[in-house]
Amino acid sequence: MERIFGLREHGTTVSKELVGGLTTFLTMAYILAVNPNMLGLIGTAVGTPGNVMPAASVFTATVLSSAFATLVMAFAANLPVALAPGMGLNAFFTFTVVDRMGYSWQIALTAVFLEGILFVLLSLVNIRELIIQSIPMNLKRAVAVGIGLFIALIGLKNAGVVVPNESTLVELGNISSGSALVALIGLIITTGLYANKVPGSILLGILITTIIGIPFDLTTIPKGWAPIALPASPLLFKFDFSSVLSFKFFTVFFTFLFVDIFDTVGTLVGVTTQAKLIDKDGNIPRVKQALLADALGTVAGAALGTSTVTSYVESTAGVAAGGRTGFSALTTALLFLLALFFSPVFLLIPSAATAPALVMVGFFMMKSVISVDFSDPTEGIPAFIAIVMMPFTYSIAEGIVYGMLCYVILKIVSFRFREISFVTMILFIVFVLRFFIRGE
Repeated sequence: MERIFGLREHGTTVSKELVGGLTTFLTMAYILAVNPNMLGLIGTAVGTPGNVMPAASVFTATVLSSAFATLVMAFAANLPVALAPGMGLNAFFTFTVVDRMGYSWQIALTAVFLEGILFVLLSLVNIRELIIQSIPMNLKRAVAVGIGLFIALIGLKNAGVVVPNESTLVELGNISSGSALVALIGLIITTGLYANKVPGSILLGILITTIIGIPFDLTTIPKGWAPIALPASPLLFKFDFSSVLSFKFFTVFFTFLFVDIFDTVGTLVGVTTQAKLIDKDGNIPRVKQALLADALGTVAGAALGTSTVTSYVESTAGVAAGGRTGFSALTTALLFLLALFFSPVFLLIPSAATAPALVMVGFFMMKSVISVDFSDPTEGIPAFIAIVMMPFTYSIAEGIVYGMLCYVILKIVSFRFREISFVTMILFIVFVLRFFIRGE
């Protein structure tokens, strides 16, 4: 371990790394319940009726892609960062590409697969690294905040705490019974556990809320149920290449490409910043290898049958517990593989039980707002636009687009041209052209 990960050099020990890896797993294991729950809606609640993504198969794909990508991160980048299908990206996959745009999940997986391959190439030639460095620091922080609000909104909506209203767009649902009541009880339990520094508070909150859901008929235990079982087969290579050359597919591909770039950048920057892994110039150590890990994870995830894989902000919990090297990530990856045989437990969990986890993730990501410089209008206004556009448009991509457009425009009208980097200007032009491509 010393030779591979350089434990002494990083001021850590085997025991600290093990604790760090375990802590990271406990804080992000909720994805094993949330991802199958969210993608499992396809073909039932959203998308084409009957064209279902089986939750059990999505669970297997989630576990395997998470373990694979985290292992790459451990050995290639030697960072204590774990990866899994991204929150926000799985919502984009389900609610935007399939539900709102009306594409099949097979076409969506094909787009994820191809953009993952392109990302591997972009990572190898350092283009993604240039993109990271070109994004203003305030916008980087704002992206994390906006994604957090978006994810929290999804959790509250899925649990029925927030419901549609024709006059006001949204309103408070019936919180005195059913799913909304259970979700609020679960939120109280989860926040209480977290406030008392209980390890794995989010995962424990999910499990306790799932049990509470039994008398409410939200958690249904089938006859002959057992907590341990052999994993279901993943949705191997369920691609649809029939539309690859069409404008329709290009739109999906471009959107995934765009969202994945900035979701990954935002999350990775957020993790390394909060974990104090970046240098004094704001650069991430071994960023090329780190970006390659999520690119390869995305390719593997799409081949297995899940949405885009990315770095997890919950990795900061493992760092706080002592993790400093890839050995911590290795520990997390092995725990993911162990969880593969406990799919019956995770697949019992209703959306009411995962809603508190989504709200807590939103809280964690919201912390970055205190670092945003709102005193400078040319910095603060674009950050604000990026933050509010994500939940209000139900799209991470739109928040980043309008935040970046606002940034460049304000710098130009304020005659502060030198603060606009060349790559930032290129991105601005691409975003403007995007409106013409989409016919907006």
